[in-house]
Amino acid sequence: MSIRTLGVDLGKFSCHVIGQDQHGKIIEKRKIPLSKFAEYLANLPACAVFFEACGGAHHWCRKAKSLGHIIKMIPAQFVKPFVKSNKNDFNDAEAICEAAQRPTMRFAHLRSEEQQAFGCLLKLREQFVEERTAISNQAHTFLLEFGIQQKKGRSFIS
Repeated sequence: MSIRTLGVDLGKFSCHVIGQDQHGKIIEKRKIPLSKFAEYLANLPACAVFFEACGGAHHWCRKAKSLGHIIKMIPAQFVKPFVKSNKNDFNDAEAICEAAQRPTMRFAHLRSEEQQAFGCLLKLREQFVEERTAISNQAHTFLLEFGIQQKKGRSFIS
C-alpha cells in the first residue's frame, strides 16, 4: 500500500512522520533526522504532506512542494484537539493527519522566502523600536533621579 497522507511533526533536530493509506490506516511511523528528511521526501511517491505551522514549516513545505508533493500547513490550535492521548511527537504527527482530513479544516498560508525575509525584517525593526523606547524611558528616569527634567521623547539623546 502507498502513503496517501503524511503527517509531519517537526522538531529541532528530527521529525516524526505518520503515513496513512486511503482508509486512514497507519502504514508508516518513523523518526527521521532533519538532515535526512529531504532525502526521505525525495524517495517518497507524491502524496499529501501536512505540517503543523511552526518554525521551519515554511522551509520544509517549500522543499516538499518542489519534490512534487501536495503540501498544507495547519495552525497549531487546530491540531491540538486531535491529539488522542499523552502528548508526544508521534501522537502529534497522527493528530496532524487526523486534522488534515477534516473537510472544514482551515490551513495556514505558505509564505515565499521573500515574504518570510520581509516579515523577519519587520519583526527586527519592531523589536529595535521597542528597545529604543525602553532605553529612552530609562534615561529619562535616571535623569529625573538627579533632578534633571527633559522634554518628552528622545530628542535629548543626540
